[in-house]
Amino acid sequence: MAELLYRLGKAAARRSWITITTWAVLLVLAGAGFAAGSGTLTSNFDIPNTASSKVVDELADRFPDFAGASGTAVFHTADGSPFTPEQRERISALVADAGGLKGVTRAVDPFETERQRADRERELIGGKQQIEDGRARLDAGRSQLDAGAKRLADAQDRLDAAREQAKAAGAPAPQLAVLDAQQKRLDAQKATLAKQRKKIDDSRAELTRNGERLALGERLLAHASKIRMVSGDGSAARVTIAFTEPRMELAPETKNGVIDHFTAKPIDGVEVDFSTDIAQGVPQIIGVGEAVGVVIAAVVLLVMLGSVMAASFPIVTALVGVATGVLAALAFSGVVQMASVTPVLGVMLGLAVGIDYSLFIVNRHRKQLLQGAGVHESIGLANGTAGNAVVFAGSTVVVALLALNVTGVPFLGLMGTVGAVCVLIAVLVAITLTPALLGLAGMRVLSRRRRERVPAAPAAADAAPVSRPVTPMPTWRAVVTALASVIALLVVAIPSLSMRLGLPDGSSEPSGSTTNTAFTVVEREFGAGANGPLLVVATLPAAVPDDDLTAAETTVADALADLGDVDAVAPAGVSGDKRVIAFQVVPSEGPNSESTERLVRDLRTMKPVFVEAVDGDVSLGVAGQAAINIDISESLAGVLPVYLLIVVGLSLLIMIVVFRSFLVPLVATGGFILSLLATFGAVVAVFQWGWLAGPLGITGIGPILSFLPVILVGILFGLAMDYQLFLASGMREAYVHGSPARLAVTQGLRAGRSVVIAAGVIMVAVFGGFVFSESIIIRSVGFGLAFGVLLDAFVVRLLLMPALMHLLGTSAWWIPKWLDRIMPNVDVEGAALERRHHLHD
Repeated sequence: MAELLYRLGKAAARRSWITITTWAVLLVLAGAGFAAGSGTLTSNFDIPNTASSKVVDELADRFPDFAGASGTAVFHTADGSPFTPEQRERISALVADAGGLKGVTRAVDPFETERQRADRERELIGGKQQIEDGRARLDAGRSQLDAGAKRLADAQDRLDAAREQAKAAGAPAPQLAVLDAQQKRLDAQKATLAKQRKKIDDSRAELTRNGERLALGERLLAHASKIRMVSGDGSAARVTIAFTEPRMELAPETKNGVIDHFTAKPIDGVEVDFSTDIAQGVPQIIGVGEAVGVVIAAVVLLVMLGSVMAASFPIVTALVGVATGVLAALAFSGVVQMASVTPVLGVMLGLAVGIDYSLFIVNRHRKQLLQGAGVHESIGLANGTAGNAVVFAGSTVVVALLALNVTGVPFLGLMGTVGAVCVLIAVLVAITLTPALLGLAGMRVLSRRRRERVPAAPAAADAAPVSRPVTPMPTWRAVVTALASVIALLVVAIPSLSMRLGLPDGSSEPSGSTTNTAFTVVEREFGAGANGPLLVVATLPAAVPDDDLTAAETTVADALADLGDVDAVAPAGVSGDKRVIAFQVVPSEGPNSESTERLVRDLRTMKPVFVEAVDGDVSLGVAGQAAINIDISESLAGVLPVYLLIVVGLSLLIMIVVFRSFLVPLVATGGFILSLLATFGAVVAVFQWGWLAGPLGITGIGPILSFLPVILVGILFGLAMDYQLFLASGMREAYVHGSPARLAVTQGLRAGRSVVIAAGVIMVAVFGGFVFSESIIIRSVGFGLAFGVLLDAFVVRLLLMPALMHLLGTSAWWIPKWLDRIMPNVDVEGAALERRHHLHD
């Protein structure tokens, strides 16, 4: 590989304009592909086969009205006063017209909903009064019937006595006939009385049934009493908008159409804002913070290289690589569903590694020029040595990112693939375009003062460079450094023990944005739980009769309301086959709260609800945005250990081959795990606990972005291996060439620390620039990567790893002889290449 890169570097340097033109053409092709095939990025995330997605699939088959996405438009007065009649009328008109928008199934008028609620309450009150009045009338009628029955009984007694007397006196037949006629009339009166009694009993039974239905209605209304569409003071109203398509398939044009409809004709004194389901924005790929990070990187390059031209090459090549990679990736966004954070991740990685990889080659080339090397020969050797290390380092990053596909999470796998492509292009640019630019620059890559110091002839190949004497670090310092580094990292990692995963909600959106305002208004006027209602689906074992529907709804609603952390429950609809009942469940707290997460788990583990109307148990499913986010977070938390195991295993195998040692890989991997845990701790402290959130401008403290830990594992592993390679390979080279083990540690550290420090500062600056993005997703990713690189480069690689290597001494390089014989010789630094070639053209 080193020899191939040597020839490639010399060829690119000798044919600079051909190489530059080739990359210009590739950049134009990527831009053309972007113009032709780019689509809309999505701000939503989903994972197939989660509990909530299965509920959504079931709804799509049996209850399509509830299978589509939904969002909220929040109207509120600018001064907090109640809506005027004119304002209410205009809002209702907008809502009525919204039902005809493309992709919209219905828009619910909040004022009409509240009127229906009020009418229902009046009906219940009136119904209760009617039942009480009816019972009073029935009681009065029953009293009259009882009195009549008593009179008839008295008459019967008198008639019976008269008959007995007549018979005893031997009354003639005509006299007995009169008594028979009286008995007949008395029997008729008794029959009439019995009919009246039955009628009263039937009426009383009907009143009882109506009373029971009324009681059920009262219970349902009581459960739903806190679900309001218009605020108590009349200054805010929520408009629920239901769409035909599911959340992940909802076209941006549909959401934009809703926004345009409600904002096209402003209502005086009324503002309208939208929930994240409708208006969550796609973050900018490049912003001011990112530009500042690049400027800081340029300053570092200028200080290190001492030449404007030399400092500009890593920036130029990184920008070319980023533009090519990101445009090429976005060219496929019209074919595959791509999350908005995906190209941003490509920009982050492309800029950071692109600058660093080019820097390694430029720095090596400049050192060789200062030794008197010829320009083209030096470029070839720099490409075959530093470039060889760049290829290996980039390969580890690419492999780590591609390994994200093994998580089985589609959007995460795509993010890893795009990031890997951008890193691969950064490597290709570094080993081709950088040599081409160096070839054009010639000796001007050095400052004028340094050019004057270049010797007339290169130093002999075996000449040792003149440098200050190097001695091993004191053992006591190694012990103190190792202990202090480990303790510091473990202390910083403490917050990671309380890490909660989730996805951003409206509270995390930029302050003053329409989504943040909508979230704030809903929370203030309608309660925190109104921002994250759950959709609970009750599947019945058989169709419920119409007469028993209310009883079935009440039974399930009672069971749901009995759970903790439930603020309100309301039936939302019944499927056509009468076997599925949907309920809206409003949690006590917001969508990202611990109580809401606990409620979702309780709903899924609660005992079956027995419904008498269908003589069977009801199975419950939970969906809704809050439940979907919880499912995604739990799924990603589940794949994290597996992915970490894969990455750690990969790390050990690669480093055993490269360093031909067992303990060096263990030291490197252990340090990586410590820095990773400390990074998790810092992320939790800032984004979940709120430490330093104010100075960083971070709002909406809450759970950690659910896929952030997995992303950090993949990227930080690759970058950690970069720094480990550039430091430990120098130590191994010194040890192989005869230096004592502890002296080799100091020699390798001194040889590589300047470039590692510069590369680390550059990466921290580039990643740190993304901390000031408006998107909380980009902020957290940028902070995690910046802090992770800071810890791994400056604490683990420059302090902990050399200290542990010193303490291990010669045993650090031990490996079984049989394994040493069968392993390939991976000459990462290209030492064999240097022995074959001399520093002249």
